[in-house]
Formats: sequence, structure tokens, C-alpha cells
Amino acid sequence: MAGVGYNVAKALSALGNKVTLLSLVGQDLAGTHVQTALAADGLDGTHVLATVPHTAQSVILYDPTGRRQIYTDLKDIQERAYPLARFEQLLLHCDLCVLCNINFSRALLQPARAAGKLIATDVHTIADLDDAYNGEFMRMAHVLFMSHERLPCSPEEWAAAILGRYGPEVLVIGLGDEGALLALRAEGVAGRFPALQTRPIVSTVGAGDALFSALVDGYFRTRDARYALQRAILFASHKIGAAGAAEGFLTAPELDQLLAQR
Repeated sequence: MAGVGYNVAKALSALGNKVTLLSLVGQDLAGTHVQTALAADGLDGTHVLATVPHTAQSVILYDPTGRRQIYTDLKDIQERAYPLARFEQLLLHCDLCVLCNINFSRALLQPARAAGKLIATDVHTIADLDDAYNGEFMRMAHVLFMSHERLPCSPEEWAAAILGRYGPEVLVIGLGDEGALLALRAEGVAGRFPALQTRPIVSTVGAGDALFSALVDGYFRTRDARYALQRAILFASHKIGAAGAAEGFLTAPELDQLLAQR
């Protein structure tokens, strides 16, 4: 698996996947901290390149109920490119590309498609069917994930419109504490899947990444989108019992055991 963000990489690794993490960090203290954190988490930082002056950062505030507010400073990373030749070489050894919608992933979409790889992406909060920034990501993704937070209509209406315009194999819209909605190219809108609570909520920061990661993992393993989403909701419900955005991830055996108990 190639091209994922740190939280997603850690979650996919916890679930037993071999992850090749591709990213850009700064030639600064924050970039050094990223490499240290990767090593501490057992993630290979070989292809996390310090080719920009400053590392993109976010500040996340959350209250005791888990509601969050995020402030992001991307520095100049949106104007930077990941080395295409390096990506194409790594592509030979992966089965799935998780290419989230940072701008340097854009140039990686077509090579991944041309190589016949399964592509998954998360376009996060979106409100416009003709979104100029995210349109290419939505068109290229086999597995497409997004949030309901800014939708201009009901999730069901939006899902039907996305299927009609972009035609992903699998579309999941995260609905926060209401769970998630699943739509399939072969069937249309498949319905809502309710949220679960496996332990007290500490923070919802990283919940979307956890849901997306486990969805991708389950669908890659089984090609059963309904099973993958049910399993992903359980994975995310456990994750939000931890404070850190990259903490609280179950292993695959732990998740399967928890799923068998439901």
C-alpha cells in the first residue's frame, strides 16, 4: 500500500498491512520530529522526503464531548511535487494506492490507474459536485470517502449524484455520530450503517481517518463493502476512546474478536 497519510498509515499498519508511506516534510525541527515519530511507531520513513523548507502543521482543539475545531497551515506544500520516478518504482510492488487529496498526490493518480492498482481516496469535507480541486480525485478513485459536514442536500441525494457523476465502485459518506452511508456503483445507495459505542468517547479527532483506513483494509481483503464498513465503524468506535489522532487502533485479530462479540 502506498501514498497514505501518517494516521492512515499507522492504522493500516496496525491492521496488518505492509505500508509504504510517501510524503513530504520540511527541513526543520518538525520534519525531524516526524521521522522520529515514524521510527517510534515502526513505520519506514525512507520515502518521506525532507524536500520543502517547512513542515505542514495542524492545531486541533476539542472539547470534553469530542467536538473538534481544526486549524491547518500547509506552508507551501500545495506547490510541491513528489518525485514521480520514485513513485512509479514503488508502484511495482504495491496492490493498493491510498492517495489522499493533498495536491502532490494528484500527479500520482494517473500512473496508479494505468498500472491497474486499486485507488482509495478521502476528499474530506466537500459541498460542490463540480469541485475543481477534488474532481480529479473523485473521478480516479475506486473507493471514495467523504464527510457529510458540508453537504448541500441529504447524504442519500448526494451519494446518488456522486455515483452518477464519478462512478466509484464504493462510496462511503461519514455521518459522524450517526454512522455512515454506503453507496455502490453496482447497486446505488445501499443504506445507512449506524454508529456503535464500544467504550467511552475521549476525542473524535482522527475518527474519519480510522473509519477510512479500516474500510479500505476490509474492502481490499474481501471486496465486500458492507462487511468492510461494519468492521470499519467498529474500528473507529474503539479508536475514539483514545486521545491522540494516531492512537487507539486495534490490530486485525483484536478487531475480528470484537466483531465476533457484536
